[in-house]
Amino acid sequence: MAESDRDSVKRLILTLTVIGAFGSLFLAFVFTWTNPHILEHEARAREEAIMTVLPDAATYEEEVRNDQTFYIGYDENENRAGVALTVIQGGYQGMIEVMVGVDPNREEIIYISILDHEETPGLGARITEESFKENFRNKPIDDYELVNRTPEEPYEVEGIAGATISAETVKEIVMEAGSIALEHFGGGS
Repeated sequence: MAESDRDSVKRLILTLTVIGAFGSLFLAFVFTWTNPHILEHEARAREEAIMTVLPDAATYEEEVRNDQTFYIGYDENENRAGVALTVIQGGYQGMIEVMVGVDPNREEIIYISILDHEETPGLGARITEESFKENFRNKPIDDYELVNRTPEEPYEVEGIAGATISAETVKEIVMEAGSIALEHFGGGS
């Protein structure tokens, strides 16, 4: 190999190393700068979801039991207004994260909030619509059945045409959250 070819290779390696180093430093700076804002946004979204699924709560406390985080809501009189928890499962396109409010004393789902999903816009993403989330408001905790009509029984949930997997996943998440909440807080504990 000629001397000029070796010099070219050395310059190329040096140039790529410098570009890689500056690129890495730039990405580290952007991450360091944006991460606190991202965490703050996630905390606000979580608090908003907790207060949405526990509408009678004035305050809440975070408690961890068996690696599951619970948000215990209290009304103005310091009585328990319900328990909220997050459950994540795989949907059609990706993971679906749902905050579920539960009243363990009445053994009912209070309400749900979709925190994150990667479902298809216009189809599976319809799980975020009020009309779908209303399916679970004040519904007894049990095994739900997905139906393609207006629900007639308390354990029926109206599905979303063209988005069976997404609706089925949310139904399963709500059932699991209800079971977990009853296991940890049932019986007025």
